[in-house]
Amino acid sequence: MKKILFFLGAALLALVSCQEWEPVYTFKYEDPAVAQPVTMAPTHTIKELAAMYKTEKPQVITRNIVISGQVSTTDQPGNFYKSLYIQDETGGIELKLGRNALYNLYPEGQWIYVRCAGLSLGMYGYKTGNYGGQGMIQLGYADPSGAYETSYIESPLIIDSHVLKGQMGSPVTPDVITEAQLPHKNDTQATNSFIGRLVTFKGLKYAGENFCLLYLDSAKDKTAYTNNVFLSDTNPEGDKTHGITTWGMSKPKMTEYLTSGLWDKAKIGRGTVFTGQTLGDLRGDGSYPEVEKAAYAISQYFTMGKTEVQIRTSGFSKFGDYEIPADVLNGSRAINVTGILTMYQGSIQVTVNSQKDFTYEDGTPLYK
Repeated sequence: MKKILFFLGAALLALVSCQEWEPVYTFKYEDPAVAQPVTMAPTHTIKELAAMYKTEKPQVITRNIVISGQVSTTDQPGNFYKSLYIQDETGGIELKLGRNALYNLYPEGQWIYVRCAGLSLGMYGYKTGNYGGQGMIQLGYADPSGAYETSYIESPLIIDSHVLKGQMGSPVTPDVITEAQLPHKNDTQATNSFIGRLVTFKGLKYAGENFCLLYLDSAKDKTAYTNNVFLSDTNPEGDKTHGITTWGMSKPKMTEYLTSGLWDKAKIGRGTVFTGQTLGDLRGDGSYPEVEKAAYAISQYFTMGKTEVQIRTSGFSKFGDYEIPADVLNGSRAINVTGILTMYQGSIQVTVNSQKDFTYEDGTPLYK
């Protein structure tokens, strides 16, 4: 037995000795191949692609159409979500890509090519009637639910088969736009080359008005007037700012506004159809238990000359809760704003990439 243990111990010692002195592999693995930029010949400009869309008639593209453009947005600060804008000299368009952190894959200035066959061309934000107008033509997938004209392309494999990266360029230089160049309510990318592009508005003055749509329960029908609270120019009557002094509203900021009682007179409903209740009726113990506390986007209204421009900011953006300076709110100072010019129900909207896109008229940043 002792001999057996002796030989086992010797064998183990030999094994340990071999492992201790076993040579270490020091060779260098080959670096992964660097992806080569794609070069393709576009068949259409963004304007020509947009011209194929017919109002309220989304269509799946069956032709082998290729467009190209430079990325003009970043989702890093959170004001854009699962989408990006590209632009060429004729206009810009939103690609609904269904991925987070797109700035890592498609940074600002990146040239990309889009194979459009199989994708859906649709519009978001169209409204009929005298007070309505055009929305934004988008490129994505057909929405199986039918709720929207376009939906996100969710599969990375499908995204990569349609969106190909070209050369990396410098960040897009915004066009400085004048009031005369602003789109009219019935313009689209097919008729106004600034729509969908990165532009700079100069000399915007605060209009003393904003808009925000709240839901009592987002799990229920969001279009039902019984589930809506429109903080708009007529709800409540009087102060059209509703006491909102920020660009957007995070969940904590929304809760702060709500529980302060600022909106107690706001009627539950939308347009001219109301339930007869107000938010104040839902106060309960002071926590408003029947009102959903969530992050909400806000449209802050400004004017450029005689034209209204809405600055739309997500409640999920990193700068949504930033206070608008008092000298801007009281109208004593004007601002310059750089962002993507979009249309919603015939109204002009702008969505900025970050807080750095706000400056005073003299170029001084609003925020450090």
